[in-house]
Amino acid sequence: MSTTPLQTASHYYQANPVARGLRWALGISERLWPSLAVRGASRLFGTPLPPKWMHRRQPALALWEAQPWPFEQASVTLYRQSGQAQGRTVLLLHGWGGHAAQMLPMARALADQGLQPVLMELPAHGRSRGRTSNLAQFARAIEYATARLQQQGREMTAVVAHSLAANALAYAAARGLAVDRLVLLAPPASPYEYTRLFASVFGLSERTRAGLQQRVEAREGILMPQFEPRAVGPRVTVPTLIVHDRGDRINRFADAEAYRDAISGALLMETNGLGHTRLLADDAVVKAVVAHVRG
Repeated sequence: MSTTPLQTASHYYQANPVARGLRWALGISERLWPSLAVRGASRLFGTPLPPKWMHRRQPALALWEAQPWPFEQASVTLYRQSGQAQGRTVLLLHGWGGHAAQMLPMARALADQGLQPVLMELPAHGRSRGRTSNLAQFARAIEYATARLQQQGREMTAVVAHSLAANALAYAAARGLAVDRLVLLAPPASPYEYTRLFASVFGLSERTRAGLQQRVEAREGILMPQFEPRAVGPRVTVPTLIVHDRGDRINRFADAEAYRDAISGALLMETNGLGHTRLLADDAVVKAVVAHVRG
């Protein structure tokens, strides 16, 4: 029997005593002070879990040069190989709660083919500053990093992004991101559905969930449906590869199909048995990504 994203998330949070305490506190707030519950839910919704301090030290990145760039009220951290040239550059991005080292198998394979991989940890992740982040900030960070790398004289060949960062990448591409190719790895299709999942996991009422959504949308100046495939797909004009596992318990395979159908000419590579993150190190997936990026 397959496991739903709700069951997966519920198991994770129910096993965490801090998360159980937060669920209890939010429940009390909903009854006594609804506006406080919305603020608390918004804060928790924007906090990456597992916490970033768990991923600050990654021995596999020891040979990569780390460079923090201030960004908004936080920062992003870029990792490059020592002595890296200014050739065809590929930016690689982890997903929500992830870290740069997860993208190393693809980065090494790209480097073996003469490309210049750059790993980036997004705000509130890994060694980057910030305590909270969100999908809209991810998109802005992608646009900023790409533009700054181009300003340094780099030819931006492609951006490869996993999970929530893939959602952000599709949105940035629809806004005219200046890259030649995209790779979306296990992308989610709807941030609105994430608010519903979050509310279910923490036992929040629809009133609190709707307040959370409105608070995020008002602060970021963008509505959640603007990130969905039907909104961004028709405006993505560069060759796009989508990779998704049939058994992904975090983002549905149907999400990948939605992007494939919305982006003209997009290719969908289906995997089985790799789940949500193991596909990042799978040989067949890595080869397909390298082949797509090289063109």
